[in-house]
Amino acid sequence: MTVLVTGATGSVGRHVVERLVAAGVPVRALTRNPATAGLPAGVDVFEGDLTRPDTVRAALRGVERLYLFPVPETAREVVAAAKDAGVGRIVVLSSSSVLDESGDNHSGEYHRVVERAVEESGIDWTFVRPDEFAANVLWKWGPSIRAEGVVRAPYGDAPRVLVHEADVAAVAVTALLQDGHTGRAYVLTGPEAITQADQVRAIAGALRREIRFVEITPDQARELMGQAMPAPVVEMVLGYLADAAVNPPVAVDTVERVTGVPARTFARWAADHAGDFAPVSEEVAA
Repeated sequence: MTVLVTGATGSVGRHVVERLVAAGVPVRALTRNPATAGLPAGVDVFEGDLTRPDTVRAALRGVERLYLFPVPETAREVVAAAKDAGVGRIVVLSSSSVLDESGDNHSGEYHRVVERAVEESGIDWTFVRPDEFAANVLWKWGPSIRAEGVVRAPYGDAPRVLVHEADVAAVAVTALLQDGHTGRAYVLTGPEAITQADQVRAIAGALRREIRFVEITPDQARELMGQAMPAPVVEMVLGYLADAAVNPPVAVDTVERVTGVPARTFARWAADHAGDFAPVSEEVAA
């Protein structure tokens, strides 16, 4: 059984590849730049781009199962190519945002397109729907932590149920390799609801240095976040935080139920990524 991993150099994709290799499964990895992929030995790396479906066909030949990174613009073409190649099972990296059918959720609409393309193909499928990734704090807070040792954010008491990318990969690989997951849509969270202020404390603990949390207004956050992401995403993130402050999210045990192993805490995630928050002076010295 050969598995093709698309988005193989992404935060989840790398873990998917590593787990499949550890399981002794033949793995193909799709990436735009094989020369810089840095994937484990033994992985058959193919050059390809999901935004150009014709470049994916060679990697699909002889593949039985597919881990699909979400690219809605070409999802139907890629899934059709997978079907033509004889792929019998697709596990989709989706998002819990698809559950919001208001029509105003940018992420939900984005991922829903991919889910529909796969569901309507007739191929066996599993949708892996993580809630907010713990790794989002890297782009939200990483620069200011590295440069100043400070985090500026609104809604400091708003809890989130952040999920470790390795746990998302663990569920995806379980669905790829084991039977009994066809037609299932798994919402994933971390094991705890943790406020933004406590997230900063956990990062400080992992780094063993002080990091200040500075509460700012939503308008100030809108301006700050707008420097790094599109306006619809900014509004989505701020909306989640505002809602969480009033309606705290509840963690679910899906990771443990599917994999048999408890989900990793945010403190564990912070420890795993401590090097990503190294101060600018330390990066230069290295």
